Amino acid sequence: MDLLKTFGPLIGSVAPTIATALGGPIAGMAVKAISGALFGHDGASAEDIQTALANPTADQLAALKKVEHDFKVQMKSLDIDLERIAAGDRDSARSMQKEIKDWIPRALAVSVTFGFFAILIYMLVYGLPTTGNEALLLLLGALQTAWCGIIAFYFGSSSGSQKKDMMIYHSKPLE
Repeated sequence: MDLLKTFGPLIGSVAPTIATALGGPIAGMAVKAISGALFGHDGASAEDIQTALANPTADQLAALKKVEHDFKVQMKSLDIDLERIAAGDRDSARSMQKEIKDWIPRALAVSVTFGFFAILIYMLVYGLPTTGNEALLLLLGALQTAWCGIIAFYFGSSSGSQKKDMMIYHSKPLE
């Protein structure tokens, strides 16, 4: 089950702390929290969770928001700082790169950057093709996600910026 890839934007907009946890070492706790919010118990199957998140009800979204708050309290009581964990992960990757001076991460960064912007330029000049446009958009999304990771690796990432983006998102009226 890859909840983060499939439903990351939805979970991130409703429960950003849980979404962050899905990508780290305490993903199991996050999945149990989502299961509890959606079904009232923490033993739902991966298929059940995916089905529920595909078309969530207003009650399920409200329950996710409540579980988000409870999850933050639980993380604080266990002295788990998700941003510190993520920062440590980036720092260890950067340190490893400094020590071994491997060319592959740089080559991947250049390739992803070139591919991402090449597809964007192609779409701006020629528009979406009549066939295969879903695959092209999927590829563009994957490259955009990878490119954001590359930028965060080489230039750092600001949790303050993420919090600002979430505040702006939540201040917009729901349609």
